[in-house]
Amino acid sequence: MSLTYLPWRRPAAYDARPCVGDEQQALTYAEFTDRVEAVAEQFAERGVGPGSVVAIMLANRVELLVCLVAAWRVGAAATPVNPVFTATEADYQIADSGAVLVVTAGPGAPDGGRPSITVDDLRRAPAGGALPAPATAPGDRALLIYTSGSTGRPKGVILDHANVDAMVSSISAHLEITGDDHCLLVLPLFHVNAICVSFLSTLRAGGRLSVLSRFLPVDFLAAVERLRPTFFSAVPTIYAHLVGLPAESTVDTSSVRVAICGAAPATEELLAAVESRFGFPVMEGYGLTEGSCASTSTPLGGPRRAGTVGVALPGQRVAIKGPDGTLMPTGERGEIVIQGDNVMRGYLGRPDATAETLRDGWLHTGDVGILDDDGYLRIVDRIKDMIIRGGENLYPKEIESVLHQHPAVQEAAVVGAPHATYGEVPVAYVSAYPGCPLDTDELRVLCAERLTKVKIPVAVHVLDALPKNPVGKIDKPALRARLAAPATPTATDSSADTLQGA
Repeated sequence: MSLTYLPWRRPAAYDARPCVGDEQQALTYAEFTDRVEAVAEQFAERGVGPGSVVAIMLANRVELLVCLVAAWRVGAAATPVNPVFTATEADYQIADSGAVLVVTAGPGAPDGGRPSITVDDLRRAPAGGALPAPATAPGDRALLIYTSGSTGRPKGVILDHANVDAMVSSISAHLEITGDDHCLLVLPLFHVNAICVSFLSTLRAGGRLSVLSRFLPVDFLAAVERLRPTFFSAVPTIYAHLVGLPAESTVDTSSVRVAICGAAPATEELLAAVESRFGFPVMEGYGLTEGSCASTSTPLGGPRRAGTVGVALPGQRVAIKGPDGTLMPTGERGEIVIQGDNVMRGYLGRPDATAETLRDGWLHTGDVGILDDDGYLRIVDRIKDMIIRGGENLYPKEIESVLHQHPAVQEAAVVGAPHATYGEVPVAYVSAYPGCPLDTDELRVLCAERLTKVKIPVAVHVLDALPKNPVGKIDKPALRARLAAPATPTATDSSADTLQGA
């Protein structure tokens, strides 16, 4: 077994080296390992063991990482929960994952009715409890990462330790991460990107990780100047905020040897603006949670090709399939498919969805792309209706399901509207049952109660009826076309323009 990224497997020579830190604390490798052992003892005392699941609902901080590894230490899997989820959203993930313990930020936080422990009650030093030697196997579940589902309910992506190890090996080799690297982590740790690219890749190499609790443009640049990181991973929205700062907001970013951009498409103009202003190269990548995070990236030090997301990462194969399932030649458009040890084991409790996504030995992404002769991938369309808002994947069906819970809503459709900073934002179209007045203020309250802020539509348009295609389905392309046309309110088209500030 070669799970070399696990901190307790680091050689003793690393004990005194800086390991992880946040705004409140900094731990060496030895101190981090002791904290892991201490929390692992607590988990074991509460019945957590091989095959269990621990839900961790915390904002970015060192304790989240400690809990993640402590779960692995006792043979359990971890499911990180978005800390700003509503109780409805959090309780669903906690219940669906089968979590036996929930780590929360404090009393009163959602726990799905399961036993919980607050972050302030986590043990900081081992109590001497008899923990068995680590015995994690490559096929054991490591992570359950929830991704919003096209059916309206998020699905748990099962990633075992072999998946995670393959992903960490792939990205580490591509980025040439060493023990001299220092990663600044700013992306949320309920995403696999932050876990694999920033956290585990850094610790595997014996490097240093600094964790920011949230992103604020000025504070982020101040952290770069103060902490002197060598790399970080971010989404296009973050880069857009950085280049949008006043010209006088200049700091020393010379320590950064490379930055990574993923989770959503970035324009060539944005990437060029970042490099021109801050002086470090930005590598654009593409991948899915189902592929443990990343499958392509711009080559380190290699040429970037405008409009592409780079080449396949080490140990992975990226290809294009036609509608008949045959592999397409270079230059031909089709569905992007992926092979590699990083590909998920499946969706938790969703055999039909698993079979649909993992077919013929390939991970089917639902995205349409083209490969050139040198293996550079160009993404040209999305098969699915997913909206990507600032790097967050939003599925319209989940939002539509909430809108349908209002008794006056007969039809609901959510589409992505272009946005200069966030890429896309959700906009809703609804129609009412005959004779039922539709109060958009009530829809605002309903969405705020059931959905995380980023999922709330920025506008709701009330129509007499939603447009349909020839087979009777709601015509979402027609709705997107309405967004591109000048707004002309009529008696049949009223809107609530600001359900959520973009």
